[in-house]
Amino acid sequence: MQQKRLAAIDIGTNSIRCIIVEVTDAGKFKVLDDEKASVRLGEGLAKGGEISPSSRQRTIEALIRMKKIIDGYGVKAIEAVATSAVRRALNGRAFVREIADEVGINVTIITGEEEAELASLSVLNNFDMEGIRYAMVDLGGGSMEIVAALGSHIEELYSLDLGAVLLTEKFLAQDPLHANDYRKMRKYIRNSLREVLDGDEIIPSCLVGSGGTITSIASMVMAMRKEEYGSVHGYEVFRWEVVHLLAMLLRKDLQGRRTVPGLNPDRADIIVAGVAVVDELMEFFGVNLLRINERGIREGLIIKSSRKHELMPAVTKTRSWRDAVMEFARSCHVEEGHSLQVARLSCEIFAVIYPGFGLGERERQMLEAAALLHDTGYFISYDGHHKHSYHLIRHADLFGFTPRERELVANIARYHRKSLPKKKHDSFARLLSEDRLLVGRLAGILRLADGLDRRRNSLVDSLHCTLSDSVFHVILHGESDLSVELFGGKMKGDLFETSFDRKLVLTVQ
Repeated sequence: MQQKRLAAIDIGTNSIRCIIVEVTDAGKFKVLDDEKASVRLGEGLAKGGEISPSSRQRTIEALIRMKKIIDGYGVKAIEAVATSAVRRALNGRAFVREIADEVGINVTIITGEEEAELASLSVLNNFDMEGIRYAMVDLGGGSMEIVAALGSHIEELYSLDLGAVLLTEKFLAQDPLHANDYRKMRKYIRNSLREVLDGDEIIPSCLVGSGGTITSIASMVMAMRKEEYGSVHGYEVFRWEVVHLLAMLLRKDLQGRRTVPGLNPDRADIIVAGVAVVDELMEFFGVNLLRINERGIREGLIIKSSRKHELMPAVTKTRSWRDAVMEFARSCHVEEGHSLQVARLSCEIFAVIYPGFGLGERERQMLEAAALLHDTGYFISYDGHHKHSYHLIRHADLFGFTPRERELVANIARYHRKSLPKKKHDSFARLLSEDRLLVGRLAGILRLADGLDRRRNSLVDSLHCTLSDSVFHVILHGESDLSVELFGGKMKGDLFETSFDRKLVLTVQ
């Protein structure tokens, strides 16, 4: 099994990231370890042109520690790359040789275009972008890479020296920040974007971003919204939130920025420059949405290494959210026939309900996902399996769902049985009021559909549903005796009636 373990190291301008994974027989991989060290390799590089002795020492010490961790896992291969700081440093190549001699890791200095390609591999592995025109952005300490794409097809690659550390040292060395210095930096960013990108017809519908600045923006916005999700991966941030966040950061000195909720204090000195770049980029492209890819270059390295060592297919089949949900369901050994039946019945009910309650396609997908996964908790035990389902789904890697949507799916599945949603339930209380209403409605549908397959043998062939101002009438169709299913639906229709304020009437054709 150890022959299927790989490690990837990304030596950036601000930090080093090391990820260790195990590739499964199905060509997927699971993360075994993810180590980070903030070494500020690019510190002083803008002035002196070389990596300083102190930065070199911090980096060597961090890599020695990471190498010991890697050796402990017995990996098959290590893929290590150095990006902007080492690429620009006059002593960059000498430093790479020093790493090989002292640490025993061979590091490749990659171009900005190669950085962009690695970031794009990660995006396509994590987001369903089929038919969407978008731009992928990886913002590091020394440079920013941009990939313009349509679906899985890359159209253009760009690399700009607009990293957060580089811009901070060039323009924002004073504390508190000087307004004139900040204006000069904004003008420099704007001119750089125009110089490189003007003339190219790039009209993305959204940005998909990775890198420390991007994930920090997500964490700060999440704190501003008072949301609590387990990860920022897949999180969505709007342009107006970036504008408000930047305005707030500009009002604070360095000490004040270190106390901003969601921001790592080690990044407080460079965050203004980083957020300013994102703001200018969103304005330049005219996009309103930033989607967060927490993984970035190091995951791209893993994918590339897996293919090189023939542990993963050279061309990955296009995934859908439903593929990912079913893959996770099977890993938890769900009773697939029952889950598919409950999902089908849930969608039939939803098709009649949704027009009058402001529900749409995304809500239907969350309901279907929750229906397919509602019994995953059996994987742990029958007792309290609805609660186990919540925790399993909340921490699952559900391709195509944002952290908010994953939290909602988990809550919907959690209420397919036993008690109704209550504010004393921590997982339910954490939700925004509109999301609590949505969970109640979708869980009410799921709960009802689950009751309509009480014997778990898919005896209900179809439903005929009608909705009035006071009644939701469901007629069950099937060739067999449906008395048990009728009873099950009546017993589990309580949440539906409460959430939709309709009397539920069930009959058999």
